[in-house]
Amino acid sequence: MASDLSSHIIRNPHLEVDNDNLGFWNRAETRRWGFRNLHWLHRHGLSLRASHVLPLRTRIDRTIGDLPSVRHSTNTSLFCGMVVAQGRDVLFEKYAADFAPDMPHSMQSITKTHLNLIYGRLVAEGKVDLENPIENYLPDIGSGYRGRTVQQALDMNVMNNFDEDYAAPYAPWPAPGARMGYGQEEVAMNWRLPPPGHPGISVRQLAMELVDDGTTNPDNLMHYKSANTDLAGWIAEQQSGRDLKHHLVEIVNAAGLEGTFHISLDCEFVPVLSGGGLMTTRDMARYGLLFARGGVGVDGYTIGDTAFIETTRNDRGTLITGSREGQRYSNQMFTNGTWVGHGGYGGQFLMADPDKEAAVAFFSVLEDRHAQDDTYLPEVVAMSQEILERL
Repeated sequence: MASDLSSHIIRNPHLEVDNDNLGFWNRAETRRWGFRNLHWLHRHGLSLRASHVLPLRTRIDRTIGDLPSVRHSTNTSLFCGMVVAQGRDVLFEKYAADFAPDMPHSMQSITKTHLNLIYGRLVAEGKVDLENPIENYLPDIGSGYRGRTVQQALDMNVMNNFDEDYAAPYAPWPAPGARMGYGQEEVAMNWRLPPPGHPGISVRQLAMELVDDGTTNPDNLMHYKSANTDLAGWIAEQQSGRDLKHHLVEIVNAAGLEGTFHISLDCEFVPVLSGGGLMTTRDMARYGLLFARGGVGVDGYTIGDTAFIETTRNDRGTLITGSREGQRYSNQMFTNGTWVGHGGYGGQFLMADPDKEAAVAFFSVLEDRHAQDDTYLPEVVAMSQEILERL
């Protein structure tokens, strides 16, 4: 007689959520390890390699390492790795003692920037009108996105019942119409297990379930919601007639990545563009250089659209308030009108300047409970901006 295993099995300990409301890999004491191993921990994943590699030459500019802001940011216990590249030259490169050039690291929300390249092509080819309501492309979408335009989703200008609150509980699962939080988003991303008794959800199902909460955004402020990215990816896949995985293959090839690009897949095997990417520090610099070149790939083939990247940084989008005043959120990127880039949950940042044909890639890991420090990202942004302005 077969033995009953049900009393012996346990839920995946890496993805299980304890009373601290975080998966094991994302707790303060294990987050540094988790961000480097997420490609082994997520339930489903995809790995891609480029057909041709962008060769980088080491030509160190000592003045970068002498900057007080660089010394400060690269000598804390939070730091992991940083690369500054211009053209094909590595001008600065440094790693923490427990990190290495060939180690991948979670990009978190920097992954969102892939959509800028994907939509650049779709707009240039006339396959998407950004001013069209979302329901024109997704007729069954719920009230959380009905009446909003594709452009609003790309600019984080949608008001609904989703909150990008990393401290919000994920259990019990919210009742229909109640606030959805980042806990539910991580379940959809396959980064944590659903609460006991709940079947789980995909990133697109989550977007479908969001509802109008009756609020508006008269001041055109950024209201950051990762669900917007996954919804925009859904539209891109539908309007291009091509799986998102094929778009990612083209981007990886265009960037000329040397190592493996890893990305999480949800329960329906959809790439998690809202935050599922991992790559090495040098490869994130290579990826940033793709924007600095206006989307021109290493083989001369343009991915995305140069004009769309220029539009992205042309004083448009929603306003970012607080210590980052003067920056906007535009087409799935941060910009100050000169550079484009994006931050990632827990201490990541990528900045690219098309005028200087240069990029800064920065990995670190905040180790407070919820990996949030309102003063930290502005410091990294200011450091990156200072470096690019001096080139």
